[in-house]
Amino acid sequence: MPAEERLQAIRAQVHQCSACPLSVGRTLAVPGEGPASSRVMFIGEGPGYHEDQQGQPFVGQAGKFLDELLACAGLKRAEVFITNVVKCRPPSNRDPEPEELKACDQYLNAQIEAINPRVIVTLGRFSMAKFVTNGKISQIHGRPHQVDGRVVVTMYHPAAALHQPDLKKTLLEDFGRLKQFLQQAETPPAPAAPPETHKETPPEQLSLF
Repeated sequence: MPAEERLQAIRAQVHQCSACPLSVGRTLAVPGEGPASSRVMFIGEGPGYHEDQQGQPFVGQAGKFLDELLACAGLKRAEVFITNVVKCRPPSNRDPEPEELKACDQYLNAQIEAINPRVIVTLGRFSMAKFVTNGKISQIHGRPHQVDGRVVVTMYHPAAALHQPDLKKTLLEDFGRLKQFLQQAETPPAPAAPPETHKETPPEQLSLF
């Protein structure tokens, strides 16, 4: 099945999902959006109020800042895929519970498989924890990691800068390096040099005269 059709099928499944209690209080599920050909996939934590109302990811104040961050990386929203680790809004924007993360994990895994992005950017500690379990986000933000043959870059969530203005500069700097990580991920490795061959020099024959 083509990647775009697979994403549409996942979207339909998410809208019908009732695998965890978050489905009860949602207005709209937020499967994620972006082209199936995306080179970069951004994974946040969960929908907020505006996302729950519109069914789209990152449409509130954090979304406006994300657009600014994408521009720093030379990217546009229309060319990347954006989703969350949970597809329905947790009440009062609380942290997602383990059972909620587990229920949505099947959809996120299927999206990653369908898109097969060169780079995954995690936004916040919950999406980071899916790929990188050693280290705190304050210690490893903005760094690339090799995970299952794919580059994963751990970032603060854009909403963090709305609550802690000092993090805005950090996020802008981290996203400024994202273009370099993407270029590196898309550069094929140099072919290995062929092993050197050494011809054995036949022993010099001594002359009898």
